[in-house]
Amino acid sequence: MALTIPELVDAAVSEVPDKEWLLYGDLTYTYRAARLQAGRAASALAELGVGRGDLVLATASNRPEYLFLWLAVMYLGGIFVPADPRASGAELAGLARQAAPALAVSDRELPAEVAEALERAGGRGIAYVDDLLASDSPTATGPGPSQPDDPAVLIPTSGTTGRSKLVTQTQRAYAMAAEGFPWWLELTADDRLMTSLPLFHINAPAYSVLGSIAARASLVLLPGFSASTFIDSARRYEATEFNAIGAMIEILMRQPERPSDADNPLRLCYTGPSPTEERQLAIERRFGLRIVCGYALSETPYGLVWSRGERPYGTLGSPRQHPTLGRVNEARLVRDGQQVDAGEVGELQLRNPAVMKGYWGMPAETSRVLLPEGWLRTGDLVRDNGDATYTFVGREKEVIRRRGENVAPAEIEEVLMLHPDVVEAAVIGVPSELTEEEIKAFVVVRDGTEDNLADIREWAAGRLTRFKVPRYLERVAELPHTATGRVAKHRLARERTERELDFDARDARA
Repeated sequence: MALTIPELVDAAVSEVPDKEWLLYGDLTYTYRAARLQAGRAASALAELGVGRGDLVLATASNRPEYLFLWLAVMYLGGIFVPADPRASGAELAGLARQAAPALAVSDRELPAEVAEALERAGGRGIAYVDDLLASDSPTATGPGPSQPDDPAVLIPTSGTTGRSKLVTQTQRAYAMAAEGFPWWLELTADDRLMTSLPLFHINAPAYSVLGSIAARASLVLLPGFSASTFIDSARRYEATEFNAIGAMIEILMRQPERPSDADNPLRLCYTGPSPTEERQLAIERRFGLRIVCGYALSETPYGLVWSRGERPYGTLGSPRQHPTLGRVNEARLVRDGQQVDAGEVGELQLRNPAVMKGYWGMPAETSRVLLPEGWLRTGDLVRDNGDATYTFVGREKEVIRRRGENVAPAEIEEVLMLHPDVVEAAVIGVPSELTEEEIKAFVVVRDGTEDNLADIREWAAGRLTRFKVPRYLERVAELPHTATGRVAKHRLARERTERELDFDARDARA
């Protein structure tokens, strides 16, 4: 097996140098051509003084140039710090102060405030990605100085105006994810894997980019996710698989239905969290594909996934294992310091060689999630189904304490999303005039439907225990999302608004 990213790439280039690997717009790169581009960028970075252990911060938009830049940093033994290219100057400045990179890399077409922030960020100033790829420097060769347990990427996991948690992931973690992904997702050399997920997170680089390399498959890189053109892109590039996250699948389902929706080359989609069985089968029928569900996080790409050939609807699956190393990943559920039994709920903890080294420069935060025995605390509450599969219940820190009961927002959101008029839903805890919290739901409803919050709440009340039924409902045009498609709940209003309906007050008046 490959132990570093350069070893993984060089093995593929040696085996299938002239095979098409990367497709973007009208551009196509073979494995050999992509390696040459990465080598050219590595030589240019080396001339700027970048070497082993140096941090390179980059506004990593979904372009081949940034993919080659990332690989170049890996060949030099450096550490890549990917930033959201849509971040503000203040956010980038905050990230730069925290990471203290040796160099910042971005595009020339930058707002002045962003360019100024990046200029101040890098110890050697700012370089422009197109210049690095256009360099006449001799192309670097060889796998470079990286070792398996060297830091490869610092992944920001929250807003960067303050101190973001920078997940320190290793060369080994990315190489293991790359080798596991084709096995988990039945990806072969005949496939074309399409991704619109951002290069500044972990899913696209570890699973799509490196997974396609490990499988000797082809990779279609889209600039971003567009629901109206996504299936057409699959047709154009003859894509056979794609990775999705968050609300992407649901957004696709809410596009106007066309008789030709299933007339596409796609055969498989990887996504998480799992929809209900009814919803999943409806998605599969409409688009003529099969869905495999899984769970992972920046702190380890070895989470859970549906086992090959199994369809445990609504679950996160079983611990991911390596196709040749065998059992490398353990999972357990813990509550109040004790491991729980089958059928019970606890915090999911994982132990495997792909667990992060920690949060960069944050020893206290690291010690709270990395236990001495090597277990990673995920902060996610799941249920042990007793058959080696697990079902997501909610985030431990999102659990709402209402009238002496613990309530998982995800359970309420799932029920609300089953209402035929609800497009998307998010549930949070809000201050109560009594004690603890009250439950508030934000809902996006289909265009053309009536303002039917009372009907939606009645629907929920018929399917939830009484203490789980939201007191407040608010209709919104859209929900805020992070770059990876998850609902940004911290941006939802926890104070009273004129748009919300208070059902307790309404019932009292009645």
